Amino acid sequence: MGNEQPGRPGTTTDEDRVDWGRALGGDGEAFGRVFDRHRHRVLRHAQRLLPVEADAADAVAVVFLEAWRLRARVRLVDGSVLPWLLVTATNTARNQGRATRRYRAALDRLPPPEPSPDHADRETDGEAVRALRTLAPRDQEVLTLVVLEGYAEREVAEALGIPQGTVKSRLSRARARLAARVARSSDAEPHDHHHEHQHQPARRTRPNGARP
Repeated sequence: MGNEQPGRPGTTTDEDRVDWGRALGGDGEAFGRVFDRHRHRVLRHAQRLLPVEADAADAVAVVFLEAWRLRARVRLVDGSVLPWLLVTATNTARNQGRATRRYRAALDRLPPPEPSPDHADRETDGEAVRALRTLAPRDQEVLTLVVLEGYAEREVAEALGIPQGTVKSRLSRARARLAARVARSSDAEPHDHHHEHQHQPARRTRPNGARP
């Protein structure tokens, strides 16, 4: 039985290590087991960064395609491939977001279509998630791995190939930037004007048949 790492449900490091070793030799079934083991976690992360469901699903496909294509260069952390997948998902979402913005900018130059609700957009995303999407990739990487996925700074350093002290400083800056952007977003929201109507007299209704 594999060694389950605490705080990381679904991540079996021994299974990852064995399957990835076989995938390095071209074993597609072993790679498929890695995909099944981690695709939901990767999708959940992509959904944080890409507000449209179809874009998040596309990002997951790109991540695992890159994992297969670059499998000899993938860095396992304590036997798990998940940190590498999450970092790659961050970069993929950033690139995909840029491509989407260019596409939408081109569409903006066309006559507007008839309005219709887009149920693919998730309007329930919180301010912190929306602010996370605006951060630089380096900030997104450390926040995702440490804050959202619960990895230790040592593990994040190994996943990113940087010193642990660099992870600590990036994390501190990223948290400060995220907090500042959430605060700006809150300040920019329109104030509640409900109080303006509190002192307006109620309109009286006439009984049926009454003359003015």
